Amino acid sequence: MGYVEQITEDMYRYLPPLTKKDDFDAFWAGTIRQARSVPLRPEIQPVDYPSRHVKVYDISYNGMDETRIHGWFLVPAFAKQDRYPCLIHYHGFTGSRGMPSDFMHWTAMGLAVLSIDCRDQGGRTGNHTAYSHGFALNVASKGVHDKLEYYYRFAYMDCMKAIDLACGLEEVDVSKIVIEGASQGGALGMAVCALDGRPALAMVDVPSNSNLVSRIDGYHGAFSSVAEYLKKHPDQTDLVLDNLSYFDTMNMADRIKCRVLASVALKDEVCPALMYFATYNRLRCDKEIAIYPFNGHEGGGALHTERKMAFLFKHYPGWFA
Repeated sequence: MGYVEQITEDMYRYLPPLTKKDDFDAFWAGTIRQARSVPLRPEIQPVDYPSRHVKVYDISYNGMDETRIHGWFLVPAFAKQDRYPCLIHYHGFTGSRGMPSDFMHWTAMGLAVLSIDCRDQGGRTGNHTAYSHGFALNVASKGVHDKLEYYYRFAYMDCMKAIDLACGLEEVDVSKIVIEGASQGGALGMAVCALDGRPALAMVDVPSNSNLVSRIDGYHGAFSSVAEYLKKHPDQTDLVLDNLSYFDTMNMADRIKCRVLASVALKDEVCPALMYFATYNRLRCDKEIAIYPFNGHEGGGALHTERKMAFLFKHYPGWFA
């Protein structure tokens, strides 16, 4: 047995008790109905981009509550196909849709790319939702007092509606949807694939939002804000932890049907690897995980990007014929 196998042996057996409530499925069914009742109203504007091998579009659409979600849509013009596999990218915490150049390795493979902002973070996208209570430090504690107001209820639905947008674009092959993201983006990918059956593959790196009670208890990453909130409102502790159970990916894992390629880093103190194994070990789908023993929250970096590209080419060769 090699070094990595020895030090991760217990992780593959890690199954903390689920915190799922009896109305979990009903909660998400109602949330999805509410989100889909909001017209998408997409806007797609071509960008004069300094490469003739890719078409770039500035896009926006209505999120769950008519918040306009902004993003990029890229099409590999050199391939000259009618429809393309589409990779949908969700960014990390406080990030944004990025720049078109961030995704050129995917378009060079022959994938269309849709990259979107998360509301209220580092991009162009704001937030129309009104909140009935204050929060602490960052959006991970915003609305945590009420599961219907909680930030990630809206963010998960905004990301699901990105699939609606992609599937409505004439350049996209709707049978070839890939979800990709790291950290918060990995969490959003796991949640969307649990709530929506259209993706064929999820590639999620150093994912957040798993085993949330332990994340809060250990002051890990964005969810340290919830611990700070509970310092000020200790009377809400049970309420808040119950509310967060609806957004914990370990409670969603058994709903995921698509293939999953995941990665974790064992020196990651922002999204500790053990926390994600609480989700990974409950996946019933075709799954694979890459482990980087001496990396932190940066994960496998460019090395793992190469691995994801090779994985796509190996498992979906017909997409790139």
